[in-house]
Amino acid sequence: MFEEVNNPDLLERAKRGEKAAFDTVVIANMGLVKAIAKHFRDRGTDFEDLVQIGSIGLMKAVKNFDITAGTRFSTYAVPLITGEIKKHLRDDGIIKVSRELKRESALVSKKRQEYIQENGEEPTISALALLCGISEEDVANACEATMPMLSFSEPEGDTTLENLIGTDNISAAVEKISLRQAMLCLAHDEREIIFNRYFLNKSQKETGEILGMTQVMISRKEKKIIKKMRQEML
Repeated sequence: MFEEVNNPDLLERAKRGEKAAFDTVVIANMGLVKAIAKHFRDRGTDFEDLVQIGSIGLMKAVKNFDITAGTRFSTYAVPLITGEIKKHLRDDGIIKVSRELKRESALVSKKRQEYIQENGEEPTISALALLCGISEEDVANACEATMPMLSFSEPEGDTTLENLIGTDNISAAVEKISLRQAMLCLAHDEREIIFNRYFLNKSQKETGEILGMTQVMISRKEKKIIKKMRQEML
C-alpha cells in the first residue's frame, strides 16, 4: 500500500518543476509504481527495472497532471505508469499481439461494422462470435487487443468507472489494475452488459434494446455487477 500525496499546492509546484516538490510527489507515489510493477512480474524483465520504467510514467503524470480536473493524482497516474511499462515490454518483444489475434481483430471489426449497417444497432458478443465463426472468448480478446487502455477517470457512458468503483478504492485496485481481470469473475450476460455500457459507450436504454431487456432491468443488473467488480478488485 502507498501513502498518496494529493495536495493541490504541492502538485502544482511539482508540475511547475520545483525540484523539492517534484521529488516529494515522486517519492510518495513510488509505492503505487511498485504495486503496478508487480502485475508485470515474470514477463522477462527484472522487477527493479520495471519499477524504474514505471517511474518514467509517474514523472510524466506529475508534469502533465491537471489539478483543476477534480481527479485524484493516483487515478490519473495509474494508466500512465501502466502504459509506460507495457510500451517497454512491447518494444522489447516480450508482449506481442499474434498474427492470429490481429486477423481475428480485423475480422471482428469488419463484421461489427457490417452488422451495424444492416441492423442499425450494435451486435452482441454472441452475435459477433457467430458471424466470425470464433468463440465468444476470442471475440472479447480480439476487441480488447484493439482497444486503448481504459482510465478510471475517463468518461465511459453516462459516468466514469472511477465514480462507480470509488476513488477510495483506487489504491487497492492497483493491485489488480487490469479491468479484464475483474471481468473474469462475471457471468456471460454480465459481461455483455459491461461490454456494451463501458466499452461501446451505450446508454442503459440502448444496452437494454440490444440485449432484450428493459432499462430498469439493465440498471438493476448493472448495480449488482459493479458491486461484484468492486469486491473483486479490493
